[in-house]
Amino acid sequence: MAGKVFFSVSMSLDGFIASAPAGIADGHSLARMAQWMELQQWIFPQRFFRENLKLGEGGEEGRENDIVRETFERTGANVMGKRMFDLGEQAWPEEPPFHTPVFVVTHEKRDPWERLGGTTFHFVNDGIEPALDQAREAAGDRDVRIAGGGQTILEYVNAGLIDEFTIALSPVLFGSGIRLFEGVDAGRVALEPVRAEPTQRVTHLTYAVRER
Repeated sequence: MAGKVFFSVSMSLDGFIASAPAGIADGHSLARMAQWMELQQWIFPQRFFRENLKLGEGGEEGRENDIVRETFERTGANVMGKRMFDLGEQAWPEEPPFHTPVFVVTHEKRDPWERLGGTTFHFVNDGIEPALDQAREAAGDRDVRIAGGGQTILEYVNAGLIDEFTIALSPVLFGSGIRLFEGVDAGRVALEPVRAEPTQRVTHLTYAVRER
């Protein structure tokens, strides 16, 4: 039985998942990084996150740590856009945090890139649906995560290919940047609440996606 297709992101209270894309380094770069760190501050202390990125021993345990672990364990393959891959290629360690096959939606032709820890990047040149088909095959009965970025997630939402998503809603205001649902085809997408889990730092909101 095939698993679900889902995404899981942190979002500011005013609807942004990232600050404005950085171009050439400028005086705003540190401010953008500070915003991003504030948005993601709930995940950094979690024990599973620290272990997965080899950031050292220790860390918090509790419901948020369980959420991070459950998200990782349900994922049998990841899909991402070219921009997310380009940024990550510069920043990920030799053992990236995915530990699954990753399918990159891109126009670039490139041989698979095998990394340590079970992560291999495959470059798919013919669109989001072929990338998802390959990811589903690789994932088996586990789920496929659309890892990002925001535009890639939106393309899958508008194509009716997302089954479920979780937002970690953070008490942070960005004011500008990349909105998660900017350009969503609201006429075809309906949401069904699955659960809401408030924690000390954020509220985890999970929705099933239905065609309207």
